[in-house]
Amino acid sequence: MERAGISVLNWLWAGIMIVALAAGAVNGRLGEVTNALLSGGGEAIKLSLTLGGAMCLWGGMMRIAEKGGLTELLSKALSPLMRLLFPKLKPDGPACRAILMNMAANFLGLGNAATPFGLKAMNELEKENPIPGTASNSMVVFVVLNTASIQLIPTTVATLRLQYGSAQPMRILPAVWAASFLTALAAVLMAKLLGAGGEKRKGKQL
Repeated sequence: MERAGISVLNWLWAGIMIVALAAGAVNGRLGEVTNALLSGGGEAIKLSLTLGGAMCLWGGMMRIAEKGGLTELLSKALSPLMRLLFPKLKPDGPACRAILMNMAANFLGLGNAATPFGLKAMNELEKENPIPGTASNSMVVFVVLNTASIQLIPTTVATLRLQYGSAQPMRILPAVWAASFLTALAAVLMAKLLGAGGEKRKGKQL
């Protein structure tokens, strides 16, 4: 499946480039298309460096926070929420600690920084999975919570807005808070409802 997805993307990008070149040639603007391709590559590198700097900054702060004991403080503060979302996990266990760091990175809008913690959390959840190789309810809830994450500070989006000349890059905060909270709430509720229904069906079959 992964290779098939990559193949489709390769064909898609190749098709877009061919259509762009053909349109430029037909309209007599092939030079402009070529200039756009060259300048776009430079802008992509500049944007990558800008985002990379922000990711390094916040990723380093997350690492310092982890080493400084912030994980334990978060674990204690969010233990009621963790029990509600993941009732089968130990609040002070390695899986919950990784989930908490993933959530903290998502709070700051750092999707790339949250990825390592997300992978670690999935590995720890797999160790506690009663049916290895099949996603448990805890894994499903974590995936939807990570995908529809609550963002308190949308760092990546704000950096992009600043890069492209926004005078107030953080002006989107109320919309981001509302959208991320509502999507996360809806996703978790659906995962819980469907997970409970699946457990009932398994119980009847047994």
